[in-house]
Amino acid sequence: MRKLNVFEELRIIKNFIKDTLKNAGFERVILGLSGGIDSAVTAALCKNALGENAVYGVMMPYKNSHPDSLAHAQLLADFLGISTEIIPITDIVDAYFERNSDILSANNLSLRKGNFMARVRMCILYDLSAKYNALVVGTSNKSEIYMGYCTQYGDSACAFEPFAHLYKSEIKALAEHLEIPSPIIKKEPTADLWEGQTDEAEMGISYPILDTILYYHLDEKKDKKFILSQGISEYKYDLVIQKIKNSSFKRKMPLTVDN
Repeated sequence: MRKLNVFEELRIIKNFIKDTLKNAGFERVILGLSGGIDSAVTAALCKNALGENAVYGVMMPYKNSHPDSLAHAQLLADFLGISTEIIPITDIVDAYFERNSDILSANNLSLRKGNFMARVRMCILYDLSAKYNALVVGTSNKSEIYMGYCTQYGDSACAFEPFAHLYKSEIKALAEHLEIPSPIIKKEPTADLWEGQTDEAEMGISYPILDTILYYHLDEKKDKKFILSQGISEYKYDLVIQKIKNSSFKRKMPLTVDN
């Protein structure tokens, strides 16, 4: 993996955030605070670039959300001194699935319900962005973007992404430098979409191994033989390459006949 120059990255991202808002004619940003490291670092970066009064966080728990998610989101908000509000999504989500009870026995219910929750949360953020005249800022990192580990028009929807060029392990380095509260840094990454769900288990690979494969494949343009020589199993390599291929549509504007 590359060695991250944290000070340089912070300078680049700070300028990017300020320039993006200036060019769009906004003075504030809004984001969902999940209690995880990505939204925590995003909020901290925006505070550093714009000031605490220009960052608005929204916590959107579901009835089955882990209590730590809301607790850690509030911990982060208190640490940064930013304004927040809590908007539970249980009634919205349950109303849809209860009205369409025939689909409750269908396949992939947990996945579909998780995706629905992600899109409901983004609908709320975009509504509030109009209320507060704030630009929706994304929280995606390069690792998850290239694995397609996001809900299209859910958590992937935003006006701009401050650190989509950085891998998950590099986000952790930024978090430590920004002194994000340790419970947030140390917790196992999870989208908290259903009980017991974790990012690494759902993707089938740990972030350190994933980042190593992605770095050599995307940045260094190394071939399979070289990457396997770094102690990577062929199964893990093939898994990542296939995920990159299958999720390519998520990294593009909608396909049309002429593109």
